[in-house]
Amino acid sequence: MNTLVFVYGTLKRGGSNHGWIAQQQFVAEARTAPLFRLYDLGGYPGMVRAEDGLSIQGEVWSVDEAGLIKLDVLEDTDGGEYERVPVPLEGEWASQRVEGYIYLRSIEGRREVGVCW
Repeated sequence: MNTLVFVYGTLKRGGSNHGWIAQQQFVAEARTAPLFRLYDLGGYPGMVRAEDGLSIQGEVWSVDEAGLIKLDVLEDTDGGEYERVPVPLEGEWASQRVEGYIYLRSIEGRREVGVCW
């Protein structure tokens, strides 16, 4: 069974890491609920939870189990850089379970980039 995954940075169509997800199925463009902030981590973004969050723009992809394993490696979930968690989305996606990658390390000194990478 495939998992719906929200991507917001280099995995999006046209992004530098899109090849990691290109064999999966694009579903739609989407926005998160206003619960997050996006930071420049030096060539790629990190989305973090924030009380004064924004609605981050991204894409929803249907990803198979093998694809999830690859994405977890890219996002270094074992190393503690990102965690794949349910991400609330707006609109038609509000009632769907969609997962995404939340950045876990310090954002101190990092530049905020708004709602779109």
